[in-house]
Amino acid sequence: MAAVIHSSPLRASGSLFGLAYGDALGKPTEFLTVAEIERRYGPTGPRELAGDPALVTDDTQMALAVAWALHDAPTLTPEAVEPLLRRRFLAWAVSPDNNRAPGMTCLRACADLDRGLPWQEATVAGSKGCGANMRVTPVGLLDVDLDTVAGLAQSQAGMTHGHPTGLAASELTAYAVVALRGGVALPELPAVLADRARSQRRVYHQDWLGDLWRRPGVDTPEEFIARGWDECLAALRRLTTALREPDDGGDPCLVTGEGWVAEEALATALLCAVRHADDPVAALARGATTAGDSDSIAALAGAFVGAAVGMAAWPSGWAGRIEYADQLATLGAAWD
Repeated sequence: MAAVIHSSPLRASGSLFGLAYGDALGKPTEFLTVAEIERRYGPTGPRELAGDPALVTDDTQMALAVAWALHDAPTLTPEAVEPLLRRRFLAWAVSPDNNRAPGMTCLRACADLDRGLPWQEATVAGSKGCGANMRVTPVGLLDVDLDTVAGLAQSQAGMTHGHPTGLAASELTAYAVVALRGGVALPELPAVLADRARSQRRVYHQDWLGDLWRRPGVDTPEEFIARGWDECLAALRRLTTALREPDDGGDPCLVTGEGWVAEEALATALLCAVRHADDPVAALARGATTAGDSDSIAALAGAFVGAAVGMAAWPSGWAGRIEYADQLATLGAAWD
């Protein structure tokens, strides 16, 4: 695949809106069992936006924080992007709209960022929660080289989630969007991501991550990052095994994980997206009909399908009904 991916019409918008749509559909189901979800919405799960506007969670809010930092950066370098990400994350942390059950890891790290600590010290070093990659898909919408995609994806994750698996899963999540915008078909994506993971297994982006790798029991930065890639490769193997079998229609979390941690959120969202590559709304509904982190799974599934198909993936009436529609439209237009 070429190192620079050129834009396809409305795929950036499709990915951004898809993330928000999935988030909104998964928001009311996040802490329900599959049986409870099916009693409320029927066997196919939620397929219609509720409310006007349809509200999203911290997943979309933080994805917008990342997106605006990237949009406003004069150059996409560590020195230019880090203060903008810090500013956006801190603004999110104190916003009155930050009332959607935000993750404690993000709040804890933001509190230390607000004290002025270097982000490598503010991060929650042992956390690989899905907050690392639920917000990263805008990185995949940039027309930049793949080393920059990797550095941006990992560093934005590392500001709150310092575990190497959070970094690796975030890079793979952004890389999935890059690949889909570049024409990779959804069924081909798991193999493409596994190849990427193997090629990056011992690549540590020192210029973006600094001394984040220094932990007790870790001797080299390559050893540190390899641990993350190995966990992502294990998750991708579970995904590939699941996709070889007929779809039983059940909870995808039973085979690829509940999505509370980064590599499981990626794998389970991919399972929903690939299973329903020809029915984008069904991909969102499948992600929302889970016993795990339904909003994050459905949001990532929406970002992937939207990147593959563009705005044509989604019902035309939804764009005016989703919360933050104006911001999503502005950013989508800028990157389309």
